[in-house]
Amino acid sequence: MGSQYYAADSENGDRIDDPSEDALFMMLDDLNDSDNTFVVVQPDQDDPVWFASVAVLDECGYEMVRRGSSRHEHEVTSATSINDIAHDLTIRLAARNLPGRPTGQITAFQNLT
Repeated sequence: MGSQYYAADSENGDRIDDPSEDALFMMLDDLNDSDNTFVVVQPDQDDPVWFASVAVLDECGYEMVRRGSSRHEHEVTSATSINDIAHDLTIRLAARNLPGRPTGQITAFQNLT
């Protein structure tokens, strides 16, 4: 069975459907500069409209690229902390509007007084 929302794939063929922050951390921790240099996270669709990738830099750091055609996004950042990258990815993935996922919108207001 495929992922419900998105999947993370690494260069060495590892795949995690709907990864948690801890799962992303483990995938990033497995990256190296020889045979497993990147992880891509994107919707599990034939033609995804956005993706995020993390690649190993030669300078002992990581480059994170986020692109989204529907929002005209293209952001490139670098970091040294795998924990910070996994946390940032998790927050950004949670903020995505994904079909079939509850939006968490309030539909009724309560009188709080």
